[in-house]
Amino acid sequence: MSQDTKRLSLILLFAPFALWIVLLILLPHIGMVVLSLREKVAPRVYEFGFGNYVDFMNEPIYWNTLMRTGSMSLLVTVLALLIGFPVAYYIAKIAGKRSRGALFLMCLIPLWVSDLIRAFGWILLLRETGVVSSLLVWSGMTDEGIEFLYNDVTVVVGLVYTVILFMIVPLVSTLDGMGDDMIEAGYNLGGNSLTVLRRIIIPYAMPGIVAGCIVVFMLTSGSYLTPILLGGKNSSWFTEQIYDQFITRFNWESGAAFGILLLAFTSLVVWLGLRLSGQSLANTVART
Repeated sequence: MSQDTKRLSLILLFAPFALWIVLLILLPHIGMVVLSLREKVAPRVYEFGFGNYVDFMNEPIYWNTLMRTGSMSLLVTVLALLIGFPVAYYIAKIAGKRSRGALFLMCLIPLWVSDLIRAFGWILLLRETGVVSSLLVWSGMTDEGIEFLYNDVTVVVGLVYTVILFMIVPLVSTLDGMGDDMIEAGYNLGGNSLTVLRRIIIPYAMPGIVAGCIVVFMLTSGSYLTPILLGGKNSSWFTEQIYDQFITRFNWESGAAFGILLLAFTSLVVWLGLRLSGQSLANTVART
């Protein structure tokens, strides 16, 4: 095969991916940046400036909501890691080959339905007349129904349930490449279970941990349906502010600015996470 043929084959192979990146990611984000820099000075009259960003900084409820969304997303990420790591370790290092498929299938179940159906499923379980409340009344543990919805705990539970798979998959992929001899050597050298976990397993799995945390954090901070439906008016999620600017107020310029700010904020958190963990994005992607 000639060099020109190889080059043409490579171009044709990556052309669909390049078009997907350019048309669905790069160009829309460029358009959002341009739109966010438009200031309305009169009906149908605009000029470029940073007024939309200044309005955001001058309104405490906006950046307070952004900070709240970031802190809640970090909490969901930590909980997903604490729950997902033992599950991933069991699938990768303990479970037999036949049971791995079944365990992965169980993890995939939440993705079989849309976010909307999953959220309404939680509503059926946790509302005042739902399954959980009715069981408590039937068992005599309470005299009347209890409303479990519309609080932060319910929102966190719903989000962890939604994103847990995206934590488990990169962890399994990373831990599966760790040889059993490394763990055995740790025990043979006098280490206990905690020492082996801290000195061998976690450092080896760090690329998978970082990759899972990045994906979970980004998905959680950009979530809309689950916080709104399970948290109600008390959700105070930043994506609701973006929706309000675009759809309710028809202020696309401010909505675009809010979207860019959310992207910048989450990217900053990811960058700080990489620096604190001592990982690089290239190494994380390569190992997972």
